[in-house]
Amino acid sequence: MEGAMTGRYEAYDAEGRRKYLTKSEGIAYLRSASQLPTQRRLFCQTVFFLGCRITEALSLSDEDIDVAEFAIRVRCLKKRGKLITRRIPIPETLAKELKALGVGNLWPFSRSTGWRIIKGVMNDAGINGIQATCKGLRHAFGVRGALGRVPVNVIQKWMGHSNPMTTSIYLAVCGDEERELITRTWDDA
Repeated sequence: MEGAMTGRYEAYDAEGRRKYLTKSEGIAYLRSASQLPTQRRLFCQTVFFLGCRITEALSLSDEDIDVAEFAIRVRCLKKRGKLITRRIPIPETLAKELKALGVGNLWPFSRSTGWRIIKGVMNDAGINGIQATCKGLRHAFGVRGALGRVPVNVIQKWMGHSNPMTTSIYLAVCGDEERELITRTWDDA
């Protein structure tokens, strides 16, 4: 994320380019992913719906899936040796399909293969730019949460951020997302 050296976190890079997928790009991504073989499709959907880092998705096993609650337990991998997990709700159908994959690690491929799968889906969906990445999916998760009126502390918990300032970048949107936020204030006027 931009600003790691300066302490500033932004939803845009230094040139003002958006780092997250828009709603229409997210729909295109999921539509493109739906054309993949089951395991790869589920991998792409998991990263989209969890907002997790690609390495966190690749470390998931069948034991992390809670079908009764339709949630996944994600181990935070950026906590410097501390074992911290976060529980993230997911769509019911995704939970059931993931559980049906079998026992053990869900994805039998490497980080670079996972990255190539997601990049291929982005390309097939016609999504180009700095947002057409695994990190773009993570940023999109945060923006969807903000636009969906999810409290910042809940988005923070789901994303595994220790600092609420990191999470607040998802409130700094523009374009269609900014317009959607401002129109909410008009409803009460």
